[in-house]
Amino acid sequence: MARCSLCRRNAPDISLALRVCLPCIRRSPKDALAAAARAHRRSRAAFALPAKPPRDPQGASCHICVNRCQIPENSLGYCGLRSNRGGRLIGVSATEGKLSWYHDPLPTNCVAHWVCPGGTGAGYPKYAHRLGAETGYKNLAVFFHGCSFNCLFCQNWHFRNETLNPRTRTIHDLVADVDRRTSCICYFGGDPSPQLPFSLKAARQALSTNKDRILRICWETNGAMHPDLLDQMMELAVLSGGCIKFDLKAWDSNLHIALTGLSNERTLANFKRAAANIARRPVPPPLIANTLMVPGYIDENEVRGLTHFIAAIDPQIPYSLLAFHPQFFMSDLPLTPKSTADRFLHIARDAGLTNVRIGNIHLLG
Repeated sequence: MARCSLCRRNAPDISLALRVCLPCIRRSPKDALAAAARAHRRSRAAFALPAKPPRDPQGASCHICVNRCQIPENSLGYCGLRSNRGGRLIGVSATEGKLSWYHDPLPTNCVAHWVCPGGTGAGYPKYAHRLGAETGYKNLAVFFHGCSFNCLFCQNWHFRNETLNPRTRTIHDLVADVDRRTSCICYFGGDPSPQLPFSLKAARQALSTNKDRILRICWETNGAMHPDLLDQMMELAVLSGGCIKFDLKAWDSNLHIALTGLSNERTLANFKRAAANIARRPVPPPLIANTLMVPGYIDENEVRGLTHFIAAIDPQIPYSLLAFHPQFFMSDLPLTPKSTADRFLHIARDAGLTNVRIGNIHLLG
């Protein structure tokens, strides 16, 4: 149990690291975000990462994601994957990245498994090997060791131990592991957005090497990449039978900043941009959304705002409400109560969404 540093209220769903409650984030955003910034600085310092995106007018510029870092000489960008040496960016590139991968038998626990070809056979026979789950086939799960956000509740926070590791891996090695039983590649992390030049090039090479057979390309992301890169991702996903899974973390911009360190403006704009591609290939769905139900912070108002936003774009976009597991700097929070998940599910349906589910039900409190 923690106490809010602003209203002094004690509650089990107030994060000890954040030290501000949801009502104060909404009521007193200036003071609440100052407290949140301190929490983010501590969490970044623990892994020797920059406290915020650098803004040196004389620095080397990176435009891959929303952070638009201007990196000073001999310093790192916000994601920790690139640095400025002699006025040019060095680090990960379109041919070498910081990542790991493994084969995952289908159907997997991917957030899209309940609507994707690998889990359901959607799009058979063009995009799936059979009606129903593709048992006997596998997904190449590609995990990127970097992120453009700083979620205090990060469910995969251990990637930060590898972000500053100088070891890189090549596109050749990744594509070589796409065998005849691999029917999809999913890029996740961390987040793939800081290394999109690599994943896009790898996807194109994998598709070129495996012509005339099923090989879906998918991304799971915070959606904060440059819009031009998003367009390239959507093109590959739509043509291959894959999808892009957007993690919509919060509706209120101040809450999003408090939880992730950054605004959700680019993410929401990109989600709407990606949705323009749905009509090109509605089955299987090329765009999917999910939200992690963080106790004490993601409440009815957040779910209502997000689901009305999605429904106004297209009510058939699949949406998952994911149960929370205490992790990283929010490891003191409780599990998502089942009653909360059920209530959120009704809110999503009342908003007009027609394809909604609760995910990670084994984690519900």
